[in-house]
Parts: sequence; structure tokens; C-alpha cells
Amino acid sequence: MSDAIVTRKPKSRIIPAPAAASSSLLYSGPDWNFETLGRIFDAVRDIGENEMGLDTYRTQIEVITSEQMLDAYSSVGMPLFYKHWSFGKDFARNQMMYNKGWQGLAYEIVINSDPCICYIMEENSATMQTLVLAHAAMGHNHFFKNNYVFKQWTDASGIADYLSFAKSYIAKCEERYGIEAVERLIDAAHALQSHGIHRYPGKRSMDLRSEQIREQERRAHGEALFNDLWRTVPQGKGKKPMSKKKSDEERRKAILRLPEENLLYFLEKTAPKLQGWQREILRIVRLIAQYFYPQRQTKMMNEGCACYTHHRIMTRLHEKGQIDDGAFLEFLHSHTSVVMQPDFDDRRFSGINPYALGFAMMQDIERIALTPMDEDREWFPDIAGNGDAYGTLREVWANFRDESVISQYLSPHVIRKMGLFQLVDDHDEDEMEVAAIHDERGYRNVRRALARQYDVARRDADIQIVDVDLTGDRRLELRHHVLDGVTLEEKDADRVLQHLADLWGYEVRLVESDDETVYAEHKAEPMRPFA
Repeated sequence: MSDAIVTRKPKSRIIPAPAAASSSLLYSGPDWNFETLGRIFDAVRDIGENEMGLDTYRTQIEVITSEQMLDAYSSVGMPLFYKHWSFGKDFARNQMMYNKGWQGLAYEIVINSDPCICYIMEENSATMQTLVLAHAAMGHNHFFKNNYVFKQWTDASGIADYLSFAKSYIAKCEERYGIEAVERLIDAAHALQSHGIHRYPGKRSMDLRSEQIREQERRAHGEALFNDLWRTVPQGKGKKPMSKKKSDEERRKAILRLPEENLLYFLEKTAPKLQGWQREILRIVRLIAQYFYPQRQTKMMNEGCACYTHHRIMTRLHEKGQIDDGAFLEFLHSHTSVVMQPDFDDRRFSGINPYALGFAMMQDIERIALTPMDEDREWFPDIAGNGDAYGTLREVWANFRDESVISQYLSPHVIRKMGLFQLVDDHDEDEMEVAAIHDERGYRNVRRALARQYDVARRDADIQIVDVDLTGDRRLELRHHVLDGVTLEEKDADRVLQHLADLWGYEVRLVESDDETVYAEHKAEPMRPFA
């Protein structure tokens, strides 16, 4: 276990495992200890790396209790997270649901960091520990390290240090400015965090290791440069006046780089009344929201990769005689429960299960690469019959996200297997229309429609700051670009806009429109501005 770090939390309790019945078996029975975990991890890693060609971060395994798992739930699974009342509320709710038997707990939580941190429950049986190490320590770990979205947007080696800095910084702000003031600021930032991200990579990259140093440099630089006399200095003769053809609005937008989709970024840089510590907390919330953005874009693919990986590893362990029939049946029971897709009339139905769709697509890509049908050769000529299933899957996992992998690799075979078709529910019509069935045109329409549902750019409201006159009334103008006539829920929009007005310190106006129609207008005045 040279590349794995296994630790135990203070409340952990480990029951020693009995000696294995056969030297080839990794374990016998449900009990385990750290030595057993070491053998399991080495066997899992051997198959993942040497047979499947997976490339992972170092692995740190944390053994935790059910209460500690609930605590990890409340802070979105991240270690060293800053304190906020909403996390305690989530903990109390999840604890009540779990104690009453209304909710189960995850077998594991995995963190996109270097080393990759895998939290595993001490209550898990030896088979479940094998499953979660294959799922998280190999499947998710490989996806985090290699998928292009995570490479563009996350700094796995710096997230732990940055969270430690954020927690310490916010705690110091609470001591200096008061818990209520800090909590109210974080409340407002949390309300806007889904609109506090950059959706396209560019020069605004994220180097988390240097953020705490840059915070000190920003503060010192601002203190050194500030002098109110500078605004009285006349313009030099060598500078040409701006062209008169440009309107004041165009000049404002050019200076402020409008329109701007990242609301928290704009507030951090431009809000007239915010103090330095308040801007830094907005930055903390914004950077952490940005860190989680790739996971929202790749939920189905990420789970599909992990489910395919654990299924392949557990199958190979059984084939090699390293787990017995009882352990394999226990694994299959858990696996089928996770990847099961309830029918539309099932009480458990809540949409398409990302585990089910992801696993089905990954298995189908393997089938197309190894044993294609004539239909597959027509639809996927580049991969059909290439004989390299693992290599093909690694390319898919590295270069696609949810909507793009569906639009490229959702096959007619999977559409038939899962019974997918397209319905159009027009509120102006009395009946729903079945718009796509199982024929060539229908397959393409189903694939296109499903890909749109997984497109984060379509799921999230497109709200941008379009104008503000900082030398005039300072009213902040925003626009919601409406798609397919879907507008914001009025009460939620008004509440979030109130947080925005308090942060900005002046009136805020939001217009919902498309290229032809204005659907609604929302306004908010600051009630409790952050001054």
C-alpha cells in the first residue's frame, strides 16, 4: 500500500477480522481491519492500473462513523469547510431522517483533491469496502484527474490549503466584525453562488495555493496606492481623448467589461460600498462555487465511470478467486440497487437515474468496441470493432461532459433498452405529443433532446449584468435571457434580487426577455445594505 494513506478518525472503531479461509481470498466474512483494507486496496489498484490503464491521484482513505458521514453531508463533503448556520441545519435534518429510517447514508464520499480523499463508513462490510474503494478510489479518482473540465477549472493540489485559509479567514472576520455581520454576508453570497461562476475558461484561472498570499498582497497594495488627490491630477498631453462617436453607455460597458455573467465577481470588484474583508468573503464563496462547477457538468459521466470501474474490478476479483461467491452476490445486490431505473409509473421515479444511464452507456461503449452490430458500425464508425474497450472509454472519460457524451455516444441500442422516447407537453394543447419514437429520426431527436436536459447552460438561468452608471444613479441593470419562454419563479427571484441589492448598495433592476418579448421586470432597493 505504498500509495495509499489510511487513517482513522477519533471516533472510529475497528473489529479485527478473522484469518482468511483461503490464501487467495482477500477476506472471509463481513469483518475487516486495516490490514484487510491494505490487501483490498492493493488488489483493486492492480486491476485498475495494470488491466484498465487507470491513472489516479494518490489515495487517502478516511474511516469514519455514521455521525461523521452526516457531518460530511452538511459541509458538501469537503474537509476544513468554513462554519455557517445552514450546514448545521442540513446536519440536523439528515440526522433526523437517518435516525427515523427515512434516509440511508452513502457508503462513501470522495473528494477531488491530491491526494484524493475517500471517506468510507466503518459500518461497511468487507465486501462494501472493496466496492467503494473500486468505485471511489479508482473510478472517481481517475475521472477527477483526467477529465478536461476538471483540468480547466480545479486545482486538486491546492483545495485543502485554500479551504484551511478560508475557514481561518472567516473565523477571524467573525471575531473582528461579529458573527451576525459575517453570517448575513455569507447568506447573500450563498444566494448568488450559482451565478458566481465563470462558464468559459480563460485568463481568470484558479490557482488556489497562492490565494491566501494574494489576499495579503491585494490589501497591502490597496492601502499603499489609495490617495484621494490622484483624481485631481490632470490628464497628460500625450493622451488622446476618447472618440466622441462612442456613447457614454458604450464607454461604461467597455471599462467594466459588460455584460458580465459572474455576479459575485462583479460585486467583488465593483460594488461601491463593500469593505475589503467583505470582498474577500465573496471571493471565497465564488472560488469554492467555481470548484464544484465541473461536478455539475459531469454528474452522469462521473458516476458512469465509477460504476463501470467498480463493476469491472469486482468481476475480475471474483474471476481471479480473490472474493468468493457470497461476496460477489452481496456486491451484485448493492450494484443493481444503485443502477436500477424505476419506470415512470413507479413511486420511486424521480427522472432518469444518472447512475443507470451512465453505467448503461459505458457498458454499451465497451460492447460497440468489442462486439458491434451492423447498426453500431453505421452510427459509430470511429470506435465500432476497434477491439480496445478500455482505451476507448478512457478517451471518452477524458474529453466529454454529460451533454456532449450523450449527443455523441447515446446509441439506438441504449434508447431501446431504457425505453426512451420524447414527449412534447405544450400548455396550449389538450394532449401531449409523442414527438420521437424508435426509428432513425426518432433516435436522433431523443438523443438531442436528452443532451439538452443535461446542458448546464440551459438548466441555469442566463442572467447577466448589462449596465451600471457609476457616476450617476448607480442602478444595476441585469437581464435574464429567457429560453423557450421559461421565466424565473417570482418569489425566489425577488428574494435573491434583494440580496443582490443589499450587496450592491443601490437599486437593482432585472428584466426577463428574449430577442422579441419582455416577460417580466423585477426591482429591489437595498433594505440592509452592507456598508
